[in-house]
Amino acid sequence: MMSARASNLWVVWLTLGFALLLSVSTMPRFMEMGRPLWLALFLTFWVLALPHRVGMTTAWCLGLLADVLNGSLLGQNALVLTLITFLVLTLHQRLRMFPMWQQSMVLLVVFGLAQLVQLWLHALTGNRQPTLEFVFPALVSALLWPWVCAILRGLQQRIGVN
Repeated sequence: MMSARASNLWVVWLTLGFALLLSVSTMPRFMEMGRPLWLALFLTFWVLALPHRVGMTTAWCLGLLADVLNGSLLGQNALVLTLITFLVLTLHQRLRMFPMWQQSMVLLVVFGLAQLVQLWLHALTGNRQPTLEFVFPALVSALLWPWVCAILRGLQQRIGVN
């Protein structure tokens, strides 16, 4: 039997759309190399909160949208976001039990691996020279994780997303 309470999935899509906008917004030049992985952060939260509703198909579709918005190689962000979602889904039972600082450390590794794949794809296409700058977005995203998680959890509880 269906639950009488609405699932309010529009909030999930609204926040993911906001993350897409944040990922293409302009930043000062000196902050550009440490741009947080907004879409990965928001997607990670919703995968942890609603693994039965937000999964790899969602990540793939959002990645294709991010590819179109960024003007990057079609499928590049889709592959990276799907990898992040796969790793988070694989670890989601453990991640939910960890304290916030341990979640941040695990997500630093997950986002670092995703950035390494992104660097590899850039090197294959000849767009970018391999440097250690690829670590900065993963580090900034891991540091932002507690705040993003707290804001989205409050939104989820206030609106009743299930």
